[in-house]
Amino acid sequence: MAEVLKNAGKYRILGIMSGFSGENPLQLVEEAGRTAYQSRDKIGQGTAEKFCEMIRRLGHESVLEHSSMSVEFSGYSRGMTHELVRHRVASFTQESTRYVDEKEFRVVLPPHKDENEKLVEIIIGEAPVKAVLKLSAKDWVALNEQMYRGLRLAGWLPEDARQLLPTGIESQIVMTANLREWRHVFKLRCDKKAHWEIRHAMVNLLKDVKQRIPIIFDDFVIDENALEAHIEKPQV
Repeated sequence: MAEVLKNAGKYRILGIMSGFSGENPLQLVEEAGRTAYQSRDKIGQGTAEKFCEMIRRLGHESVLEHSSMSVEFSGYSRGMTHELVRHRVASFTQESTRYVDEKEFRVVLPPHKDENEKLVEIIIGEAPVKAVLKLSAKDWVALNEQMYRGLRLAGWLPEDARQLLPTGIESQIVMTANLREWRHVFKLRCDKKAHWEIRHAMVNLLKDVKQRIPIIFDDFVIDENALEAHIEKPQV
């Protein structure tokens, strides 16, 4: 039976590329970055944090490309993932609608809308024999599921029946990007003008990475009430 999802999206950090000790992702950034200055002799206990803070403050963010993070997103719509894959300096692996049957048929709808309100009239047939149905968004999700399942029973393959799937159908995707690109993603997708669904995903992820590797992301300021974030401008 079709299910409507609201604010059900979640993420899971699969891994952050670490340095030579296998623990601190900043060590890899420092190791690569000090090549430019030929200053590897200065590497020591706690120097990675200071080095990364310096290059971020000076705007030399290309060095951050030497470390990466992989994140799995689930419970979000395929529409959200279409926005996500526009970030081309990244790698993606997504649930296939060609090979995977939509057994659960979970559809993401806007949390600020009433999915039970009957707003739209649908005309079926032609005069003199026609019917007018007044449907809600939830009704349409149910009809969409019936059509998909009916086509599968009629022998259509998932790769053919998927043509009728809504953009809101739930999807799962893994994204891997370097730390510089993740900063770029957060700048765009945590902004108040970003779409509510991807903003929900990225603000919640940003809260987490600010705790895990604060040196890279602690210049982002999160507004909990508005669920948005921006980079704090340095005081002159």
